[in-house]
Amino acid sequence: QAQLEESGGGLVQAGDSLRLSCAATGRTFSSYAMGWFRQAPGKEREFVAGINWSGGITQYADSVKGRFTISRDNAKSTLYLQMNSLKAEDTAVYYCARTRAPYQMMTGVSSSFGYWGQGTQVTVSS
Repeated sequence: QAQLEESGGGLVQAGDSLRLSCAATGRTFSSYAMGWFRQAPGKEREFVAGINWSGGITQYADSVKGRFTISRDNAKSTLYLQMNSLKAEDTAVYYCARTRAPYQMMTGVSSSFGYWGQGTQVTVSS
């Protein structure tokens, strides 16, 4: 069973950058699309970014497009989220997630993802 562990969150000021990492266990990381979601206090979990199994296709929420970059290193079984020009509204717990089936088309729908990490807190002060 796959396990996902996020790291890299913290407290930063508006305009700063952070890079989140998600380390995955298992030998089939390279076969699965991956995504980042976030949940702010009092709000529903929302899609942030997704990447297909090879890394050749990415998708972003409009709110982060141009500021965040999702990438993956299949040799290291690690997913990344580079976050630049952070805003106070980016404050949330960030989760990485893996799709339910290998080579599954990547979408921004949370029900497409079957495995989730425990999350890492990102706090942006204005």
